[in-house]
Amino acid sequence: MLGLFLTTLITALSLLVVDLVIPGVSIATFPAALLAALSIGLVNSLIKPVLSVLSLPINFLTLGSFSLVINGVCFWLASLLVPGFTVHGLLAIILGPIVLSFASTLLNQYFAEKGIGQSLGGTQSKTTLEAGEQ
Repeated sequence: MLGLFLTTLITALSLLVVDLVIPGVSIATFPAALLAALSIGLVNSLIKPVLSVLSLPINFLTLGSFSLVINGVCFWLASLLVPGFTVHGLLAIILGPIVLSFASTLLNQYFAEKGIGQSLGGTQSKTTLEAGEQ
């Protein structure tokens, strides 16, 4: 549960970065960013796989470049679900998910270096396993 919260928080912070960098993306408040992060996760897990399968032939012909369009459509669909999160214009639809991905990666890397969220997922450290074997 803590892992889901941290992922949502990192995505919300990344959305605030997108709001600063990309014209056409607007987030009114931090709670709207949190709801937008949940909405993006929901759209990416439910709708994106269907769109990816349906667009497989055109994605094959464009050597995968059409995936940018699919990501943009999912980003825009998520903005329709959340009041206070708007995406206007083709530039925002295409560049928004790209900047979101970069910002999210950098924030995940930062938190990993600080050790925040390291013990999530029920993994045991090597010393714990060695102690159990003796």
